[in-house]
Amino acid sequence: MASKLSGILPVLPTPFGQHGEVDLETMDQIAQFCIDAGASALVFPGVASEFDHLSAEERLSLLEVVCRVAHGKVPVVSGGGKGTPEEIGSNISKAKAMGAIVAMVLIPNQFQNDEEGASQFMRSVIENAPGVDIILQNAPVPIGAGLDSDILARIVKASLAIRYVKEEALPSGPRISGLKESAPGHLIGVIGGGGARYLIDEMNRGAIAAMPAAEITDIHVDMWNAYQSGNVAKARDLYMRVLPLLVIQTIYRMRLTKYILKKRGVCKNSKVRAPLARFDSYDEAELSTQLESLAGVMKLAPSKTAAA
Repeated sequence: MASKLSGILPVLPTPFGQHGEVDLETMDQIAQFCIDAGASALVFPGVASEFDHLSAEERLSLLEVVCRVAHGKVPVVSGGGKGTPEEIGSNISKAKAMGAIVAMVLIPNQFQNDEEGASQFMRSVIENAPGVDIILQNAPVPIGAGLDSDILARIVKASLAIRYVKEEALPSGPRISGLKESAPGHLIGVIGGGGARYLIDEMNRGAIAAMPAAEITDIHVDMWNAYQSGNVAKARDLYMRVLPLLVIQTIYRMRLTKYILKKRGVCKNSKVRAPLARFDSYDEAELSTQLESLAGVMKLAPSKTAAA
């Protein structure tokens, strides 16, 4: 039976302790925060999880925590990671054994001008990870291959295990529309990316889900639910309110996610391993203003999340 993903599927960040070690206790709290916020599934590890800066053992230990917290509540989508198809397939199989029902596979940058190579790469990954539904992640160059929708449709058609496409190459809107028009019948749907900065457009075009970062999951869920229930005005109002914060996130990325989660009582700090810019006093003042402006639409208060 195929998986059925929809709604807001946050990509969880990786929390680090004071000495730079992975913090499993805080990972538990982040996963629970997202579930309490109404997430329809949890995604780990992804690009926003600093996958490239984690050892294989760290990724598995963190994923084990996510799967344990999510068990019986929401599905877990595992990130296949990078490497050879055999290595990615092994990652997916290990995640499946923990309970992750879907895996997301990024088509690497090396295949941006090589449709046959990209298609063969996906087939090889799937052969090494049988029995798992696959999300094909089409990320923009230089992170991914940034393939056109007609090429994606042909790759999906060649592999029945590919049940979703996460489209975040720009412009994502026309790509989502193009893929929906040409996709084979076994594709369940297209999932939006880009940190939910284009969420209204993605929903207008029929995206079945979105994968933003985790710091304002409750607001993203409220936005999604409002739109789906026909209250587009409310969804647009929430979108306009969160967009300034998401613009700042394009610069500071995972550091901003953890900083906001710290302010919300979920994370202990905003440490990152990725080489990202640091906040100065002006940034912190602006972020405080942004958080104050969002206080009335946040569904989870710090006191609740801190106790999660």
